[in-house]
Amino acid sequence: VQLQASGGGLDQAGGSLRLSCTASGISFSSYAMGWFRQAPGKEREFVASISMAGGTTIYADIVKGRFTISRDNAKNTVYLQMNSLKPEDTAVYYCAKSRRHSVSTSPGMYDSWGQGTLVTVSS
Repeated sequence: VQLQASGGGLDQAGGSLRLSCTASGISFSSYAMGWFRQAPGKEREFVASISMAGGTTIYADIVKGRFTISRDNAKNTVYLQMNSLKPEDTAVYYCAKSRRHSVSTSPGMYDSWGQGTLVTVSS
């Protein structure tokens, strides 16, 4: 299993970025996917998750209404659209493949992780 994340970068507060994560080596449409992030000196935290068909999504309260997770199963890719960015969104963002079809906030439910992509938001 390989998960390749991209799209991170530097943006100003209030701006937008879109992260992408392309999977290979798996039956992508059979699994839920998730995004997590880890800020310097902090533990990894849940951001968003999407079910295998994309019909169900869940978000961390701190990103709800600003971030949108989506997927294109034909392209084996999951996206994270991030709007109204804040400096506290600065972190390395990781995509992850779930062990199951349904959404989950728990890192323990994910068994494959991408390499991470850095998002930096300046004030």
